Amino acid sequence: MKLTKERIVDAGMATFAEVGYHGLSMRRVAERLGAHAGSLYYHVRGKDELLALMADRVCRQAYDAGTAALAALPSEATWHDAIEAQAEALRRSIQQHPGGAVLLADSPRMLSSGALSLMERLLRTLLDAGVPAAHCAVAADTLLSHVTGFVLQERDNSPSPPVTAEVHADLRTRFPLIIERMPRPSRDDMFQRSVRLLCAGFATLVEE
Repeated sequence: MKLTKERIVDAGMATFAEVGYHGLSMRRVAERLGAHAGSLYYHVRGKDELLALMADRVCRQAYDAGTAALAALPSEATWHDAIEAQAEALRRSIQQHPGGAVLLADSPRMLSSGALSLMERLLRTLLDAGVPAAHCAVAADTLLSHVTGFVLQERDNSPSPPVTAEVHADLRTRFPLIIERMPRPSRDDMFQRSVRLLCAGFATLVEE
């Protein structure tokens, strides 16, 4: 098959999912494509540009998912609903890509147009809600950081160490709020509630 930038990004995403940031190399991507590493440089200048293209793809997919989620909101939806819709669409989008949260976290530094589009729309939502411009950038960045961090935690599939009854009893005595009293909602419910808490904080900044 003809070597194209899209195919190189496809191979980069697959390689990144297997070996992570430090294991990703143009040589490995070329091997996946059955090509010589040198031939990739006609389309992509190097690893940094490849990472930027990969991040941009994830962000553009998230932006499109957010557009669909916003369009599906009822006419009486509030700005809180609009923030939740964008956050959930972003979460679902980056869940589809192993390492997607890492790529998203680095995308603003790479000046990904997809990431900038996500941020621009969040800023517009907050500004239209009445959040002062001086606070909007921090609010939007906090929300994006929360989503990426949440997905990173969700992708941690390492097994928990076994806990004996004796250790559990000791923990229950020392940390009763955590062990006994704190609710254990589903991940979906926890995410929704966490975004609503952030929105409640943003609401305190809204100018009447």
